[in-house]
Amino acid sequence: MYNWPYPISLTMIHMSFCASLAFVLIKVFKVVEPVSMSREMYISSVVPIGALYSLSLWLSNSAYIYLSVSFIQMLKALMPVAVYSIGVALKRESFKTDTMANMLSISVGVAIAAYGEARFDVWGVMLQLGAVAFEATRLVLIQILLTSKGITLNPITSFLVFLFIPWIFVEYPVLRETSSFHFDFVVFGTNSFCAFALNLAVFLLVGKTSALTMNVAGVVKDWLLIAFSWSVIKDTVTPINLVGYGLAFLGVAYYNHAKLQALKAKEAQKKTQQADDEEQGRLLEERESEGNGKRSESQN
Repeated sequence: MYNWPYPISLTMIHMSFCASLAFVLIKVFKVVEPVSMSREMYISSVVPIGALYSLSLWLSNSAYIYLSVSFIQMLKALMPVAVYSIGVALKRESFKTDTMANMLSISVGVAIAAYGEARFDVWGVMLQLGAVAFEATRLVLIQILLTSKGITLNPITSFLVFLFIPWIFVEYPVLRETSSFHFDFVVFGTNSFCAFALNLAVFLLVGKTSALTMNVAGVVKDWLLIAFSWSVIKDTVTPINLVGYGLAFLGVAYYNHAKLQALKAKEAQKKTQQADDEEQGRLLEERESEGNGKRSESQN
């Protein structure tokens, strides 16, 4: 609608706004304590994730030039497939036949939705699938590099550096020649504030609940976005689209349900193990006290 097809510039505006506002909240108002780390840890842990994050958002925002909002949400249903496949490849997940069958059902559903897409564009689909692949790799690396070290942060600094390089060669020359462009502070300001609110909501949700809860909420968000794009933006949503995405939705819902059940079983096993350890400790203390009592009687 605004006719400003510069996804790298838009993403840099979003992240610059988020970084500036986060700096004010942390350094000036002291809302949260800053995270400290060594240079070596930052380079090995944060920089790769920042690079993947920049590539993911760059390609994802670029896909909106070629594809409808509703179809992009349908393609995003492949995220569990990508995360699981990369997790298996990097030995963070164990291969299970039933889980792989579930991943195939999601893929078939997305393929059916793509078959029924009225505005199908090969280049746009490639951009969105690339964004899904980079985002899935980023999530797995966060689990490997950050969660294991007890660090949780948003790699905005390295993110901006990796975006600046393609921006100089791809979009800056075009923007420099477009003298008629006028920066609308209201449009870009509200847009950037929404990006900051989204990041903050995600961090609070994961911090208060879990990443699994975010995935479940993401499924509801996708349905709402599809309904919004159909009713407000007037995107074309065909019956085949809905059938295919409905199949993918069932696969994603089953995957989240299976993960939730596995998490509950793990928590129950942990509590049982703790109870057994406490019982063994209590029995050991009783035996030691009985032994001390017998030795006291024999000495008397």
